[in-house]
Amino acid sequence: MPWDEGLAQVLRDDLAHLPVTEKKMFGGLAFLLNGHMVCGVHRGGTMFRVGTENEAAALAVPGASVTMMGARPMRSMIGLSDEAAADDARRGRLMAMALAVVRALPPK
Repeated sequence: MPWDEGLAQVLRDDLAHLPVTEKKMFGGLAFLLNGHMVCGVHRGGTMFRVGTENEAAALAVPGASVTMMGARPMRSMIGLSDEAAADDARRGRLMAMALAVVRALPPK
């Protein structure tokens, strides 16, 4: 499996109170709310859709970095390594930003 299934389960648990769907994307597993990606897990860590307005605050979270698609940065997507994503507080800060961004979007 190209991602850590244990980490995928952690994200499922974080989102259990919401009607999320799962979809294989970007070589990993994405979690969508109302058709919009909130976060995902891939080989090497997680990614969260924090929005461009939250990028600086998200990058201030220890262990956070810009998510890359090959050599190209993915705008508004911030990643956490497996180790950093295991920390509930760090993951929770990025998850809160991601949920706020996605909830502000019209459903697909």
